[in-house]
Formats: sequence, C-alpha cells, structure tokens
Amino acid sequence: MANFGFQRLSVVAPFAPMWRQARSAVGAPELMLSAVESVTLAEAVADCTLVVGTGTLTYRKPEQPVVALPDLAPLVARELARGGRVAVVFGSEKHGLTRDDLSWCHLFVEIPTDPRQPSMNLGQAVAVCLYELAVHAVPTTESPSVESATLIPSTTSAAPSGRLELLAGVIEEAMQAADYSPRGMQPANRHDLRLLLRRLALSAHDTRRILGLFRRILWRMKRIPPAAQPQDSA
Repeated sequence: MANFGFQRLSVVAPFAPMWRQARSAVGAPELMLSAVESVTLAEAVADCTLVVGTGTLTYRKPEQPVVALPDLAPLVARELARGGRVAVVFGSEKHGLTRDDLSWCHLFVEIPTDPRQPSMNLGQAVAVCLYELAVHAVPTTESPSVESATLIPSTTSAAPSGRLELLAGVIEEAMQAADYSPRGMQPANRHDLRLLLRRLALSAHDTRRILGLFRRILWRMKRIPPAAQPQDSA
C-alpha cells in the first residue's frame, strides 16, 4: 500500500500475534499504526459505496458481476469522481474470500493468472491490484488518464454498504413477519437479499425511500391482530 500511495487500511478480525508483528513493517509504520481494526467485514465496509472482492475463478463461482482487473480502474475512477468511497477486499493468505465475504461485494475482480498456477501470494495480489488502480484510477496531478477513465460521472450518490445492510435487515424482518420462508431458509434468504440489493445499484435517495416503505409495511403488519392475518391453506 505504501509503495503505491494508499493510506487507508482496514483489517478484519486479525490474528493478534501476526498483526502485532506486522506493525513493524519497514517503510510503512504510519500506515500500520493508523490502520482500523474491525470485528466484521460488514463493519469495515459500512461507509463504502463500491465494494470489490478479489480472487480467482478457478475454485469459486461468484454471484456478482465479474470484472477483469484491467477493466476495474474506470469503474473505481467513476465512483471516486461522484464522491463515493471504494473498498478493495482481500481474503486470508490461506483461503481467500469466503462465499459469505463476497456477499458484501458489488463486484468480483479476477486477477489474470496462468491457469497452471492460479493462486497468488496475498502481498503480490495486493501489489498487482493497487498498481493498476494507482496508474489508471486514483486522481493525481501526474495522472491524466483519470479524466478519460471517468467518462461522464454520475451526480447521484450511491448508497453506502451500511445503509444497504440496514435496509436488508428491515426487509428480512418484514419477510419473517409475513412467514415468507421456514426458519431454516432465513440464512440463505439473508445472503441472497444482500447480493440482490447490491446488484440493484440503489442510490442513497432510493434506499431511504425503500427503507421508509418497508418500515411502514412492517409497522402495519405488527398492528394486525394474529386472528385477522391471512392463513395458508392446508
């Protein structure tokens, strides 16, 4: 990160012994000391409007749009140009990102590697991705390519991940109140709902409106006496 000028590091549930040792990283002590520790990925990306998961397609089938690494920079530049905040998420050295981790991501970026050796060292993967973004996406006075990559920036602000999660929680509560599915299906529904809201690319304004709508529906449902609620036919 220090090599390519990136300063905002968030670490999710770090392994304490290794994390304490990493704080002595040569050439980047300020970056490490200012890093934010989060308990969950949801917490780490709550204020981000574009969350990008990374990895290889060799061992997984992503449920979100897949973008090749060379095509990521224009999308990031466009989001930054409209005032958004972007997170690029990397998994652990051993396992990478899990299916649940990826449910928080709007996009999945594939690092083009040789099929004979698809996996990469974590540090190498970070360096490759940040180099691509530093050259083609991050606004700097030395980088004229940013303007051309941005295209026509949207004036509509995207909903941050934390607001999408708040909306997902209210929708899920309404689904439960309506007996939408058995209890055993609730984790799968929660996963699918999280992905759906990110595919919809909702603006902050749209999110507020939909949130208000579902809160009103939920309020009305809770006021209906149980005997008056519709029953499933036998």
